[in-house]
Amino acid sequence: MNSRQAILLIVVALCVLPVTELNGQNQKIGFIDSDIILQNMPEYTGIDQRLTLLSEGWRQEINELENEIEELVRDFEAREILFTDEIREQRLNEISDKRRELERLIENRFGPNGDYFTRQKELLEPIQRLIFDALTRVANREDFDFVFDRANETRFLFIRQQWNLTDKVMLELGIDITRN
Repeated sequence: MNSRQAILLIVVALCVLPVTELNGQNQKIGFIDSDIILQNMPEYTGIDQRLTLLSEGWRQEINELENEIEELVRDFEAREILFTDEIREQRLNEISDKRRELERLIENRFGPNGDYFTRQKELLEPIQRLIFDALTRVANREDFDFVFDRANETRFLFIRQQWNLTDKVMLELGIDITRN
């Protein structure tokens, strides 16, 4: 859940609270820290390593293209005075084309709709589903009305630890919480 979704959820909760003023004292609000849960899931470690290997390969590909562009620029600058206007323009176009190729490569690999984020979503979605399902079971079993995720920049000014469901969700997932 990103910060916009969390803010929207809080606004909706605040709008609902006045309507349910009489029942407001009976509502239970809890929270989890999905970052802690993910860090303790063995499956996540494997996914993180796979994503790191993929991104390192793509960064190498980008570095090679950057080096190729630098070489073209150095060659152009060293020999520019020997070129005719036509050859000079041709070489400058070649450098511009390579720079555009580099920009496209970076966008395709690491842009918002790029390979990295697409792959990350594919790999993390099943784990996020497991966390959500475990959270739903815990919240239903313990009768919580709202549960927030304090990961990803959601900040609470005050938190009573008794409402922290992180350990319970990890137990529901079969994660050994004594390691923490």
